[in-house]
Amino acid sequence: MSSFASYPSLSGRTVFVSGGGSGIGASIVEHFAEQGARVGFVDIDEAASRALVDRIEARRLTVPLFVPCDIRDVAAYQRAIEGVAAKLGTITVLVNNAARDDRHTLDQVTPDFWDERIAVNLRHAYFAIQTVAPSMKRAGGGSIVNFSSVSYHTMTPNLSVYQAAKAAVIGMTRGLARDLGGDNIRLNAVTPGWIMTQRQLDLWVTPEARAAQLNAQCLKELLHAPDIARMVLWLAADDSRLVTAQNFVIDGGRI
Repeated sequence: MSSFASYPSLSGRTVFVSGGGSGIGASIVEHFAEQGARVGFVDIDEAASRALVDRIEARRLTVPLFVPCDIRDVAAYQRAIEGVAAKLGTITVLVNNAARDDRHTLDQVTPDFWDERIAVNLRHAYFAIQTVAPSMKRAGGGSIVNFSSVSYHTMTPNLSVYQAAKAAVIGMTRGLARDLGGDNIRLNAVTPGWIMTQRQLDLWVTPEARAAQLNAQCLKELLHAPDIARMVLWLAADDSRLVTAQNFVIDGGRI
């Protein structure tokens, strides 16, 4: 039996997750499935996404619905969200998780690169919210969780466009929390620290970087995707029913 909390209010609730095929997103999908939620998710990595669905099905949990989609295509993405709602029911939990932290220097950034990075790391979240808000209003409310990043606090090198997008997530969250609060729609942001996903391990985690990370944290333990997923569960559940316009940092006490 798990020593972590379960949330009865999430059972049967329809949840939509962007970038749910791997990393933090996959953990979020799996954690919602464990709560008995009806989960739909999109990703461009079809192989990883279908493998995730198979793993969840093998555990005899509520099987998530995977829809292949490139979130940079706003019209296609909005159709995908609407398609999930048509199959699973009104989406009352939206998790805007999808992002990509490719490194770049100032001189490498072109207008096209800027637009593409903003599309991957910010724009899709706004238009997903625009898509689900009307049905959330009719349902009497909902919870939206947006993802920021600790990188703009720590000034991680060669990530300036990504950091611009992730800082903007906080402003977007707070502005829309005010605009939608009258309809009982809550918006909060999650700011993860350095999470040891497979992508990070493959690209950037070295013994020296690992040691520096632990030295910077108050809590001397590396962070993993479930540490973020459990915060998302709480923000989605009725347990946090009067929490909105907030930013929750999960970084082991680094910033």
